[in-house]
Amino acid sequence: MKQILCERPHHLRMLEAEMPQPKEGEALIRIRRIGICGTDLHAFRGNQPYFTYPRVLGHELAGVIEAVGENQWGLKTGDQVAVIPYIECGTCIACRNAKPNCCTGMSVLGVHLDGGMQEFLSVPCDHLIPSTGLPLDHVALLEPMSIGAHAVRRSGVEPGETVLVIGAGPIGLTVMAFARQRGARVLAMDINKERLAFSQSWAKVDATINASEQSMERIVHLTNGDFPTIVFDATGNAKSMMEAFQYVAHGGKLVFVGLFKGDVTFSDPEFHKREMTLMSSRNATREDFLQVMSSAASGEIDLESFISHRVPFDHMIEHYESWTQPQSKVRKVIIELP
Repeated sequence: MKQILCERPHHLRMLEAEMPQPKEGEALIRIRRIGICGTDLHAFRGNQPYFTYPRVLGHELAGVIEAVGENQWGLKTGDQVAVIPYIECGTCIACRNAKPNCCTGMSVLGVHLDGGMQEFLSVPCDHLIPSTGLPLDHVALLEPMSIGAHAVRRSGVEPGETVLVIGAGPIGLTVMAFARQRGARVLAMDINKERLAFSQSWAKVDATINASEQSMERIVHLTNGDFPTIVFDATGNAKSMMEAFQYVAHGGKLVFVGLFKGDVTFSDPEFHKREMTLMSSRNATREDFLQVMSSAASGEIDLESFISHRVPFDHMIEHYESWTQPQSKVRKVIIELP
């Protein structure tokens, strides 16, 4: 089978690999669609945390079951499925407390384990979700959408709250959309005017803030000096994450959705003065995937216009470097396999 390997930073190679042999409890999946996300691009550039080379990238996956044995999930050959790419241990304190998304021994397909940039992949049956009825392109978007949905659910957003989302990339946009779905008033902040415009048309945010201009004054104006009760930072940018502390209302919450290699520092007096809650949000759960599927099926979330690029698997390598450049205006790339 064909496989694309990231041998080292800035170097992808197509090769012929052996077919995977599913273990007990696994299904053999024919990969049909792969979404390209920030993790894949950061790994390609050599600045993705928790990453080792060589690695087969790809964790935003849609496929069809090629072979599967008897299973309690009712999965059968020919089923179209989404893949939950977070492989948990099942026994640690997080797993025992129904938080497999932050398992102490987490292995993520395409990061810690070889992922889906290949024609076939073996996946545990309990990490597959039947998705018949959704277009394959949309199924590949369930994973990044679920990360945003999880962050919103974890934050406990309530109707009527004012929420600020910093970073209008794919994850930030999904946070905006699901915060709006919960009835929040949503403000979008970014340095890119085109991304801010898309956040208005796609996520229907209530207002936008250009971070390269007088962002503090704009936030004060939009909140009548109260500041947002929940701030999400989806940039993975150290400067942005540390500046985010100053935007949170007294008694409010700051949620880090993006991450970077390094330390976050902040003023302890300011932190305590606000009695702020600082939270991280990692990955997603089956519950989040099912929520996104329901929203996509009902039309509440528009997945089609989220896709900016489509490329066949055989031509992916020649385009990949360009997607790391701002001028490519990548929002979401979908890789197509027959």
